[in-house]
Amino acid sequence: MNLLDRVREQKLVAIVRGRDAEASVSTCLTLADEGIRLIEVSLTTRDAFRVIESVASRLDGETALGAGTVLTADDVRRVRDCGARYIVTPALAPSIEAAHSHDLPVLAGALTPSEVVQAANHGAAAVKLFPASVFGPAYVKALRDPFPDVPLLPVGGVELQHVAAYLSAGATGVGIGSPLCGDAPHGGDLEALRQRARLFMAAVR
Repeated sequence: MNLLDRVREQKLVAIVRGRDAEASVSTCLTLADEGIRLIEVSLTTRDAFRVIESVASRLDGETALGAGTVLTADDVRRVRDCGARYIVTPALAPSIEAAHSHDLPVLAGALTPSEVVQAANHGAAAVKLFPASVFGPAYVKALRDPFPDVPLLPVGGVELQHVAAYLSAGATGVGIGSPLCGDAPHGGDLEALRQRARLFMAAVR
């Protein structure tokens, strides 16, 4: 899988982080049913490995499931065995090199210009700019000048009304967690999740 091509095409990575394992599974499947093709399950989710395995076994080939908050080489091995097709990190971490050894593409977390350079040099498919809300779309625009060829994926505090500004500033896509998923991964309203998914998908189009 070429993860960067997927991000460029879809422009949206849904991030699921839940306190209820079964609700997290249902959230992922609902997002996929609504046409979201890049989904990440954070390892801070309750029973995250079981959630990843359950979702991976039920998705069609159009939806790519990844694992987020992956920090160690052991995490990489476990999520790969559960069916994750890519990993996401919140920062520069040993998991990046380990992922490459397992042929898993990486969205590597970074914030400062120095970290952006390191993430790119470590072979990240795209750099997850986290937490994006600290500086906002203007920061993405500022980074485009010295790093015009580095794909940037703002994550953290990206609300629906911010999506267009981030994309206009030069972001390759956006990663959305709670503004998209709401309470669904904790056992909340799946119909409301469907409505939010449609709004976010329209926003990135």
